[in-house]
Amino acid sequence: MTPPPLSRRGVLAGAALLSAALTPAGTAQAASATGREASGKAVVFRDVRPFGAAEAVDLTVIDGVVSDAPAPKGAKVVQGDGRIALPALVDAHIHPDKTSWGGSWVSRKPAHSIAEFTEQDVELFKAQKRPVGERAYGLMAHAVTRGTRAMRAHADVAPAYGLAGVEGIAEARERLAGALDVQIVAFPQHGVVRTPGTAKLLEDAARAGLIDMVGGIDPISFDHALDEQLDLVFDLADRYGVGVDIHLHDRDERGTTVLRGIIQRTRALSLRGKVTVSHVFCLPYLSKGDLDTMAADLAEQDIALTTVAPGENTVLPIAALQKHGVRVGLGSDGVRDSWSPYGNADMLHRAHILGQITDVRLDEELTACYTVGANGSADVLGLPHVDFKPGSPADFVLVRGECVPQIVIDMPQRDLVVHGGRVVARAGELV
Repeated sequence: MTPPPLSRRGVLAGAALLSAALTPAGTAQAASATGREASGKAVVFRDVRPFGAAEAVDLTVIDGVVSDAPAPKGAKVVQGDGRIALPALVDAHIHPDKTSWGGSWVSRKPAHSIAEFTEQDVELFKAQKRPVGERAYGLMAHAVTRGTRAMRAHADVAPAYGLAGVEGIAEARERLAGALDVQIVAFPQHGVVRTPGTAKLLEDAARAGLIDMVGGIDPISFDHALDEQLDLVFDLADRYGVGVDIHLHDRDERGTTVLRGIIQRTRALSLRGKVTVSHVFCLPYLSKGDLDTMAADLAEQDIALTTVAPGENTVLPIAALQKHGVRVGLGSDGVRDSWSPYGNADMLHRAHILGQITDVRLDEELTACYTVGANGSADVLGLPHVDFKPGSPADFVLVRGECVPQIVIDMPQRDLVVHGGRVVARAGELV
């Protein structure tokens, strides 16, 4: 069956509604010094423009959250000099364990299937002179300097690696504590069923408390074991209290069949709100009626979705899904790995790519691209939005620019990156 044509502009249709979340309902009150001693860690970010507001304000942060209280005596002052303050972005899907970031150039060979790509994964893993923890740290630290406050990191789990990927990302997470929040997924890239020994490794990781989520991959087209894979993955999630995040690349009815199986098991095991499906290439090819029906069912079980904006025919119809209440996030995917030489773990660049491949040009549409990477991805990870209102997490970036749409297009240097009220990166370097 030939899939219906996909309207590029339809992906972010209704963007004005999405971008409303980035329109400040009010800004923090200007801070003023008082005689009260600081009861906690207090910082005043002076002369900043939340969301590009015309009027600059002083943003007071106490104990890592935005406050409308007067700045306590002795509060540290950071000069914003009129820069725009924007919510730090969230990478909802990245593979730090696979990366060659910071190392020698990798010449890639032809590959035409997941099986061939996974063979090259193993070759590259064995050829790397730096351990996973070091490589992952380099990439994740770079993401921080580009304004990422949190990420969901997928680590390959297979007999070829054991749990080295999980342990390496955990090591990098520990080194970046206080600058980056990280969720770890045990991802069976080589298949859950087709590769003996993988299921046990997934259980070992879950039992040991090393992971936040257990993954899966194309249960029909790659693993050739729809019920066996889904039953195993969902059983692990249920028994060990972790979430689920399954890669789904099929573009036809195999993809929708898997989605139905995921919805069914989420409902049966009461895992509502703990399941994510990544990529989901089948959804852009559905008719409007079928998409509405599927979106309603996904929303009913609060199953989240992620896209990495890989191309105009495979990016998720974000606005249509969000209209039904489906949480949709944006991610980087692989970065400089055996699959591809591309990627940079810069989520502002990914928002730019999202706008470019969906062919948007209006201000509200460009703002919506940023919103997906900020609020949408935060929703997928279960994190609060950064809105600069009292109680908001003080996780934001300060950049030079005129307005949010222009920032998405120009991708300026992230002059300051703030996490929990503390400056963690300055001018592209970790502090």
